Amino acid sequence: MPALTPWEELVTTALLGTDRRALSTPGKEAPLTLLDQAAAQTVRRRAGLRPAPAAAPPQPAADDPRPPLPPAARQRLATLLTDQPGSGGSGRRGAAPDLMELLPQWLSLANARGYGAPPELLPALLNAARGRTDLRPQALTFAGPRALWLARLNPDWKFALRSTPGGGMALPDPTDTTQVQQLWEEGLFAERVALLTTLREHDAQAARALLSTTWQTERAEDRLMFLDTLRTGLCEADEPFLEEALTDRSRNVRATAAELLSALPASALAARMAARAASCVAVDHVASTPTLTVEAPHECDAAMERDGVVAKPPTGRGERSWWLGQLVDSAPLNSWQGRLGNRTPTEIVALPVADDWRGELHAAWCRAAVRQRDAAWSRALLGTPASPDAAGPGAVSLAERAKLLASLPSRERADWVAGFIAAHGLSEAFQLLGVCAVPWAEPLGRAVVDALNIARDAGSYPWSFSGVMGLAERCLDPAEAVRLEALTAVPDESENASPGAGGYWSEAFQRLVTTLRLRAAITTELTP
Repeated sequence: MPALTPWEELVTTALLGTDRRALSTPGKEAPLTLLDQAAAQTVRRRAGLRPAPAAAPPQPAADDPRPPLPPAARQRLATLLTDQPGSGGSGRRGAAPDLMELLPQWLSLANARGYGAPPELLPALLNAARGRTDLRPQALTFAGPRALWLARLNPDWKFALRSTPGGGMALPDPTDTTQVQQLWEEGLFAERVALLTTLREHDAQAARALLSTTWQTERAEDRLMFLDTLRTGLCEADEPFLEEALTDRSRNVRATAAELLSALPASALAARMAARAASCVAVDHVASTPTLTVEAPHECDAAMERDGVVAKPPTGRGERSWWLGQLVDSAPLNSWQGRLGNRTPTEIVALPVADDWRGELHAAWCRAAVRQRDAAWSRALLGTPASPDAAGPGAVSLAERAKLLASLPSRERADWVAGFIAAHGLSEAFQLLGVCAVPWAEPLGRAVVDALNIARDAGSYPWSFSGVMGLAERCLDPAEAVRLEALTAVPDESENASPGAGGYWSEAFQRLVTTLRLRAAITTELTP
């Protein structure tokens, strides 16, 4: 048998072409000879491989002790994971529900019931979570330990390791002080953060004591991450440690320590900030009407910077207003009533403010109410939902109002937003609806449906309200499906209606009714 041409020579000949680089058989037979020799070389190369030792099989996945899903719920999950929502244009979605949008609620219910994920659906579940970051927390909770096992075998699912504290590694029992100390001293950074987080949830004092043992030798960026774990279970006992952190070498560490201390109304820092803020705001009783006067700080001294006040303002912001805002939003809100004539928060917010300082002062109080989760001040700054100014007496934007609403009890929040929709319609209500508890309370659900019905009667197209309609599909009480059935019919179009709007509204309400019934079925299927 003639010697075979080396493989590299065959590759070069194929790239250049047999008419430019001939083999042993020139002419028309050259291409066939090239292919024959390549085939022979391929067999020879494969036959020459020596078998390698088999790799060790992976350790089996940990058992999942949770009960399996009921058959109907398992089938529903498979349907939700395989649904591919349409990508129709021109704003028209049709009457079919978007099943993928039901997946977050399905996962939330399944986790609340304590079910474990079917092993055969884990790949599809991880693929869905890979494409949607909003699904990951619930999906990984439902997937359980097997998700981490799979993530170590498939690079596409590594997000599961990143999303799990410590990258999914096993942590010692928080009560095993020897193992805890060893991991804290010898572990990787991710392991130490996960350990501190877990220990903080179990025993806040022990976590703080552990952090103190190595605090001075940690890198600045590590100190910042470790300090952030103190948000869990933050209490007055943390104050001495945080006060010491105010003198840290890192500006970011100092700022975080100041932020945590300002969340403790009884802390020394909160008292210092209250005194500074009080020196800037007073009631002028000489005026015919009691008026708030503001004298913003003229400088940002070293003591203010130590307590977390950032000296340099953002571009376009004045220094004095920037410093004032930081002092006011860090001061305990309960310090203002005694300072301003024993007035209630509502009475304080209603006072006129001299020299155009009202917006800056009220905005700072809004930030303080959100940070301190003070319901009384939040109510005062929100005002009545039917007030002519949709931004409220104290809030500078609807986004601020949404944050203030989060400080109120869920039913009061829903009633307030229902009143806002009744007064102002849906065009400005989207952000406010997003902070309401699910399912929406009956008054809020009815207000949304009534507003959608008014929009339909006005003859506009439904995709102008697609955001609210999407929220309604996820948040309306499924019991509302019966009342909504009457809205699925195509209405008679008025003279001023947009062409075809009635048919589009009919499809939108059909989709809403179908989605609500699916949600009701999901709840039934997941009920033991």
